[in-house]
Amino acid sequence: MTKKINFLTPREIIKELNKYVIGQDKAKKSVAIALRTRFRRNNVPSEIREDIVPKNILLIGPTGVGKTEIARRIAKLSDSPFIKVEASKFTEVGYMGRDVESMIRDLVETAYINERTKETERVIDKAERNAEELLLDILVSPPPKTRKKSGKNGTDGTNSGTEKSSYANTREKFRKMFLAGKLDDRFVEMEIRSSMKPSIPVIEIFSQSGVDDIGQDFKDIFSNMFPKQKKLEKVRVSEAFDILVHEESGLVDNDKVVKDAVSKVENSGLIFIDEIDKIASREKSYGPDVSREGVQRDLLPVIEGSNVMTKYGAVRTEHILFIAAGAFHMAKPSDLIPELQGRFPIRVEMDSLSKKDFVRILTEPKGALIKQYHELLKTENVNLNFTEDGIERIAGIAEEVNVKTENIGARRLHTILERVMEDVSFDAPFKGKTTKKITVNGDYVNERLEGIIKDEDLSRYIL
Repeated sequence: MTKKINFLTPREIIKELNKYVIGQDKAKKSVAIALRTRFRRNNVPSEIREDIVPKNILLIGPTGVGKTEIARRIAKLSDSPFIKVEASKFTEVGYMGRDVESMIRDLVETAYINERTKETERVIDKAERNAEELLLDILVSPPPKTRKKSGKNGTDGTNSGTEKSSYANTREKFRKMFLAGKLDDRFVEMEIRSSMKPSIPVIEIFSQSGVDDIGQDFKDIFSNMFPKQKKLEKVRVSEAFDILVHEESGLVDNDKVVKDAVSKVENSGLIFIDEIDKIASREKSYGPDVSREGVQRDLLPVIEGSNVMTKYGAVRTEHILFIAAGAFHMAKPSDLIPELQGRFPIRVEMDSLSKKDFVRILTEPKGALIKQYHELLKTENVNLNFTEDGIERIAGIAEEVNVKTENIGARRLHTILERVMEDVSFDAPFKGKTTKKITVNGDYVNERLEGIIKDEDLSRYIL
């Protein structure tokens, strides 16, 4: 992709999504508009910018139809911090389990890691140059410092100039040998730090909602509180260089990384909340279901907009885009509490996948399953050829099994293809360097799945 996401129109965004996700045009249209709205918001006058909040999206449809993939691809396309969470994993405050605010802390942590990686890559050239000089300091000991001995005429009686010149020549010889890889297996003795964490301490203000992260926070606090210990070790030159590069990468401005990460989360963060139908209160209940409505009420301030304390400081959530999804087989969107329904004004019903869709999923996307198997077995001198009727048969079986058993969408293709390719994957690599050609046609598929397809009870377990 040559254009930046900020300059892509909604039609162009959909065109990019079509490379990875088949069908679901309504969902693609909604997320494309949501993404373009972010660009528009950044270009409106500042006095109204803060009042423009994202229109959160609720995707309704069975598993395996592309809900998560659309959200993940949008985040990657826009270079936005992204996490996927499952609503059923959260509990109401006061119950044992994860609280909803932890999703914000996880999102900030993801953004921090991404920003630090980018910043490290930016300074990596400088870090490698510094590491190279430090390694040469270890490999080539500098000449001893000489004292000036003045003679009767006040002249220097040493050969310091000659020694310096000899040292410089030796150093350059070792540099050439190192760059050529001739010193990689030589051992050197160097001081290695026992910990290489960020140098500035970052401490989270603990609250009842953050108890699930206390262990990690204490670990970070104490790692920054005590001085990092060093110990002498003998390591290979190649390993020593990697260690020195890692240490020199500490040139990264951690304050800037934290600031950029928090800013990205607040202005372009994306959270995908799956299984939101599992916390819908279908009727008044007691026991294990009692906290469902409580989780919804805990979600409200986070989605509406509030300050969440993290170890990188307070994070505002009002401009984070939330995409929720659920099958809604047992519950309905109207079973969610009215306040939460209002926080997801855009609702899209996902289309069920047909045999035609399965054929396209198998062949069209950049990372299509058939392309994956072809490239994987190509490494073992196996040339796979999927015929048109073979692909049609795999797609047809996937549709049949989804209808007869549980509908798990395109994920059924993984199961069926793995059964079809099981023997080939097991027998490879074949002896010799000659390429073995295997044609996967309709008969080949039927032969490997015949017994399972006929036995409906067996297919329920196997496929």
